[in-house]
Amino acid sequence: MFRRYVEALANRDYFTLWTASLTAGAASWALIVARGWLVFDISHSSFWVGIVTFSAMTPRLAITPFSGYLSDRFDRRRVLAVMFAVNIGSSLALGVLVMNGTIETWHLVLLSLINGSAHAAQMQVTQTLIPNMVPKGQILNAISLHQATVHGSRLLGPASIAPLMLVADVEAAFFLCTAFYVVSLVQTLRVRTSSTGVIDSSRGFMSNMADGLAYVYRERTLRAVVIISIFHCGMTMSIESLLPVLSQERLNAQGHATNYLMMAIGAGALVASLAMAGVHSEATKGKLLLNMGVLSGLSYALLGLATNVPLAVFSAVFMGATQAAFMTIAHAMVQVLTPDGVRGRVAGVYSVHVGGMMALSNLANGLLADHISVQTLLVVGGVGFIVVMFVSWYWATLRQIYTAGLKVEPRLATE
Repeated sequence: MFRRYVEALANRDYFTLWTASLTAGAASWALIVARGWLVFDISHSSFWVGIVTFSAMTPRLAITPFSGYLSDRFDRRRVLAVMFAVNIGSSLALGVLVMNGTIETWHLVLLSLINGSAHAAQMQVTQTLIPNMVPKGQILNAISLHQATVHGSRLLGPASIAPLMLVADVEAAFFLCTAFYVVSLVQTLRVRTSSTGVIDSSRGFMSNMADGLAYVYRERTLRAVVIISIFHCGMTMSIESLLPVLSQERLNAQGHATNYLMMAIGAGALVASLAMAGVHSEATKGKLLLNMGVLSGLSYALLGLATNVPLAVFSAVFMGATQAAFMTIAHAMVQVLTPDGVRGRVAGVYSVHVGGMMALSNLANGLLADHISVQTLLVVGGVGFIVVMFVSWYWATLRQIYTAGLKVEPRLATE
């Protein structure tokens, strides 16, 4: 029974890549927590938390179309290894600056931008490698398990630095993140599967890169999944820039509460992602997409209404579970609908849309939280997305997905 949830891990290269993604995700989420609290401690402003978080997420707007092209043009393993090397350098530099007492706000912004650029490319290249590492029948299971590392690392990363945050040893947290990235690089170098996309050498760079955008907007079902994901990420998943002010002003806690909330989101996300790995019915996936979307909005609003740390942690677990379930299903549908020849560029377009929306929403939330209560921002965002989900029922393509799931066969990795 349990084996059907983890069947893709039996593939040697997939397991190796899976562990690399887990440690890289842990480093990324730990950095978001540590940087957010550090800049809030320096500036006493949610706006600067929003700026730093935006800097880490905004590369998805500009970097992923290029990294998508690179992952179709070159050996995806090599591109991935370079990204991990960049993040080793950026997180190490951050730790040294804090240790020396020379850290300034602009350092955090710049290094967040570098880290975010490499992380965005790393996630995208990983997604394009996965379908080449497992049999066709395990693709959806492999994607779900990968999403478990993406969401579950919200628990592992913040949990790993929790003792350090309690004693205000932020520089040690940054050095630990560096060690996580070293593990990711070593594991990537152990991967044997070689994979590239299909690039038309008779056409220019921009023309080839535009193939991903054209494919997304030409395919009706794929377009619908991407659009509903954009709304989800913008309205219920842009929480990072709000956590420090929520912790201090709403919950009367300090940086450790920020860490606990991120861990709670990760715990819920991990459980939900693993649960999605065992779902095989297309009709069930469609119904879950609808229901988890509605519950995701509800959980976001409940977090805003929480008045103490235990209630907030409970709401965060609920939020993490529903968000992860929704995004795992949506991401799996994107992969099933995309042929391997253009997979990197489609992944780039998808990342620009959902990651870019999260970056912009985090920036907006950080700015607004200095003038509007965090409770209002969370409740309005959550209720707003519930309304979006009910309205989406009247879009025939999405209604078909909600009631019957996808009506396509998973594509072979060699297509």
